[in-house]
Amino acid sequence: MTSQFSSVATEYAEARPTYPEALFDWLAQQCPSHDLTWDVGAGSGQASLALAERFTHVQATDVSAEQLAAMPAHPRITRHVGAMSGLDPASVDLVTVAQALHWFDLDAFYAEVRRVLKPDGVIAVWSYGIPRGDDAALTAAIDHLHNDIVGPYWTPERHHVENGYADLAFPFSQVPVPPFTLSASWTIGRLLGYFRSWSATARMTKATGANPIDAYAPVLQEVWGDPDRVRTISWPLMIKAGHMA
Repeated sequence: MTSQFSSVATEYAEARPTYPEALFDWLAQQCPSHDLTWDVGAGSGQASLALAERFTHVQATDVSAEQLAAMPAHPRITRHVGAMSGLDPASVDLVTVAQALHWFDLDAFYAEVRRVLKPDGVIAVWSYGIPRGDDAALTAAIDHLHNDIVGPYWTPERHHVENGYADLAFPFSQVPVPPFTLSASWTIGRLLGYFRSWSATARMTKATGANPIDAYAPVLQEVWGDPDRVRTISWPLMIKAGHMA
C-alpha cells in the first residue's frame, strides 16, 4: 500500500474531496466521550482534521510517511507512521477508516481495534466510488476515464471501494447510519487534479511514462465548457458503523 499514494501525496492533499461535516457530527454523537480518536489510513488528513474539531486528540496513522507529511499541522493531531495505533488498551472512543479499509490486513487491524477501543466505543469505515457529474455527458466522460483509460491500472482492491465494502468482514454490532451526501463545487482544474491523485493514474504514468490525465483533459474540457464554470461533482458515500460485538 505504501507506494500506492506516496508518489501522489501532494496531489492527494490538494485535490481530494472533504467529507460532509454532518457525518462527523453524527459520529461524535454516537460516542459517550470525546477524548481520543484513532484515524487509520489517515493519508493527508481529510478525516483527521474534521475529527480534531470534535475530539480532544486524534491519533492519525498511515503507512505512508509522505501522505502524513502532507497533512496540515493541528495541535490536537499526532501523526504516527505505521499500521498499528501506538495507543494504550481501551483508550479510544472512535476508530475511523476513510477510503482505506480495502488496503488493510483485516485480521491484524480488527485485533488492534478490539485492543484499543473502549467498551462503549465506536468504529466507522466508509468509502466513496466513481464520481458523478451534474449532467449525463460529464458523467459519461468520467466513466470512460475511470473504466476504460485508467481502468486496467486499478488494483483488485478497487472493487471493494465501489461496492461499499460489502464483501469485507466487519465483525462488529452494526448500527443504522443515516444517509450522507459527499459533493463538491469544483472547476475543471480541480477535477483534473483529483483525477491525477488516483492511484491508477500514478500506476499508469509509471508504466507508460505519460500521465493519462494530460491526454484526456481536452475531452473533459470540451464537455465541461467554460473553464471558470463551477459545477457539482458527487460521489456515492457508503458507511458502516458499529460497536464491539
